[in-house]
Amino acid sequence: MVAAAVLLGVVALALAWPVPVALARASWPARSPATALALWQGIALGGGLAMIGSLLVFGASPGGSIVGAARDLLPAFTAGPIPGGYGVIHLAALTLAVGLTVHLALNLLSTAIRAERARRRQHRLVDLLAEPAADPSGPRVLSHPVPVAYCVPGIRTATVITEGLVELLDADELRAVVSHERAHLDQFHHLVLLAFRAWHGALPWFPIANRAERAVALLTELLADDRARRETGPEPLRRALVLVGSAGEPGAYADAGGVNPDAGMLEQRLERLEPGRHPLGPVARTASWIATALIVATPVVVLAAVTL
Repeated sequence: MVAAAVLLGVVALALAWPVPVALARASWPARSPATALALWQGIALGGGLAMIGSLLVFGASPGGSIVGAARDLLPAFTAGPIPGGYGVIHLAALTLAVGLTVHLALNLLSTAIRAERARRRQHRLVDLLAEPAADPSGPRVLSHPVPVAYCVPGIRTATVITEGLVELLDADELRAVVSHERAHLDQFHHLVLLAFRAWHGALPWFPIANRAERAVALLTELLADDRARRETGPEPLRRALVLVGSAGEPGAYADAGGVNPDAGMLEQRLERLEPGRHPLGPVARTASWIATALIVATPVVVLAAVTL
């Protein structure tokens, strides 16, 4: 049990600092954003399981297993003294594991509730201020001079553009922007961002949480760019990014609490559209997917082994 707790602690430490720092600094995620996004999610999930699991397994070690510790300790809450073998350090570890789990769950729930309220408010404003789309699947148009495009996710989705954007861009550029925003909706990027925003909100003192949220936000922008590039080609998208980016696009998910794309993100997106940029090779992609599976599987297997 103690060895398993140490193993999980080492995994948690690696996934809390050196691994995500190295990934955030790497250049290859821009060549395969879907692969990198899966790896970021694996790091977050595996790190959380390892961190909580390490505390839980260490605290339960006198009982021989997690089930054995539960059998020993649960009756003590109502019927008697704590069994021998469980010291203060074990009880503190168990309390911290439970408290951290509850804290993360409640923060995720509150973040989801706030995001849903923001989305409902956005939908009401769009219904009130935007012109109905001629095509039910088309974007809604706001009478506003600033060139802006964004999307509002949820059960009922909306893609919104302004008259300023329509006047600024030609037909192909506008189609690229709309395709980019629809990709955010179709690929459920708001749910991915929600999880990392909740992680950052739950552990604001944790430096890597902010870095992870920003990296994931950039990857979702790159994935949306890929959809637009496939539909319109790279040049219309590049021109639209330059025009809209220099005009101060606020970002598709800024109003829902997501990371607001800045000049640094815009520069990385433009660099990726340069000729001669090649996607990540199949061997490297396969290795990344295997690493993602191992990162998640390791704490799951260890916890399963010490549960009974």
